[in-house]
This record gives sequence, C-alpha cells and structure tokens, in this order.
Amino acid sequence: MPSPMPPLDRFEKFDVRQLISRGIEPFPEIRRRVDQLSAGSGIIIIAPFLPSPLIEKLGSEGFASKVERGRGSDWVVYFWRDLD
Repeated sequence: MPSPMPPLDRFEKFDVRQLISRGIEPFPEIRRRVDQLSAGSGIIIIAPFLPSPLIEKLGSEGFASKVERGRGSDWVVYFWRDLD
C-alpha cells in the first residue's frame, strides 16, 4: 500500500504544457525537480496528455502517484516518495 499523500501545500506545481508546445522535452527539468524533493513533499505535473512513461519511471524509483483529469485533454499527476 502506498504512503499517504502529503498535504497539498507540500507540493510544487510544474506545468509542462508550454515546454511541450514549444517542442522542448520536459523530462530533464522534471528530473531536476524530483531529485530536489525533500521528505514529505511532492511535485504536481500538469501535462497535455497522460504521462504514462513518467508515471512508470518514477514508480520504479519508489514514487507513489495520483492521477486526475484536468481541463480538456490536460492531466494532473501528483508524485511523492513512497516511504513504505
């Protein structure tokens, strides 16, 4: 069972839609931000599509996630370190 999600005020929001629309791969910046997360905090990724490879990649590194539909075709994914 995954660790409980931290409070929302412990999450940093990162909207990658502009980067993707300009043809810029957002993973290096996501990686940098994820690597800087402290215990009990997380990151919210807002993307124009469901970032399944990112969810799988971070899941394999011990991150729990929660996925929500955003507006239109957007997706909102919460990531936090699974401490269990």
